[in-house]
Amino acid sequence: MKQDLVNVNVCDKTDTQVAMHVSIVSIIVNISLSIFKLLAGIFAKSGAMISDAVHSASDVFSTIIVMIGVTIAGKESDKEHPYGHERLECVASLCLAVVLAITGIGIGKAGFTKIISGNYSDLAIPGVLALVAAGVSIVVKEWMYWFTRGAAKKINSGALMADAWHHRSDALSSIGALIGIFGSRMGFPVMDALASLIICIFIEKAAFDIFKDAIDKMVDKSCPEEVVDKMKKAVMEVGEVKGVDDIKTRLFGAKIYVEVEIAVDANETLINAHRIAEEVHDHIEEVFPEVKHCMVHVNPDMEKTEQIQG
Repeated sequence: MKQDLVNVNVCDKTDTQVAMHVSIVSIIVNISLSIFKLLAGIFAKSGAMISDAVHSASDVFSTIIVMIGVTIAGKESDKEHPYGHERLECVASLCLAVVLAITGIGIGKAGFTKIISGNYSDLAIPGVLALVAAGVSIVVKEWMYWFTRGAAKKINSGALMADAWHHRSDALSSIGALIGIFGSRMGFPVMDALASLIICIFIEKAAFDIFKDAIDKMVDKSCPEEVVDKMKKAVMEVGEVKGVDDIKTRLFGAKIYVEVEIAVDANETLINAHRIAEEVHDHIEEVFPEVKHCMVHVNPDMEKTEQIQG
């Protein structure tokens, strides 16, 4: 339902406009939320909430990276970049992963230092305000995850999807903070520091997933097998195609390049064979909007050719 609402709002905008709209909303929300959580952490004496505030503040920087990456990736092909600039969006995702990883390490180090100190009796008991802030953060960040995810799927943006998962990691870290603060108030002060370690783990996991996805798209990894199967089925929907001899795909940023070899009647004229190839090309790009280019090679239907020759 949330995703549908996003699609309704952005369907009439260009990909770059969608990304900019979502990013601006994200920046405004994260600045407001990080200030609120920081103040709550200070006044309620919660280290976990202060750590969570730092995580939200890092979202602002990461969103700016996404805005830059998506803007550059959306530029048209030029003489120096005949295949476009889509991979620069992957660079933005890599930068985001690094920022996330560094943030997580810093938060984890602070919590670990408190735990190994052994002076648990000296740790402050967080106030109720910290619990309220954690609850608000969970709701807001989960909404931001669905909002950003819906837009990322709409425009097929890896960097925007990475930012969505950044929001989800923030929501999960707030759950960790909530548990830690609650445990601390129940008489276990070390739980607040332990929550920082839990937050660190969630952040590092999100950073790794974002990093791996960006690397896969930069090294020409093929599409998932189920996507390739759907492409083969789409090719066969063109009536005069007798078979698919071979199909290769490669991810190029948020786009896909396809090379397919089709079999057609060996008696077809060159003009008709070319027409069939164009129909396959157009159909693939129509069914799969994320396909930037489709190269079609025509082979004679060898089975029928052998029957004729026999």
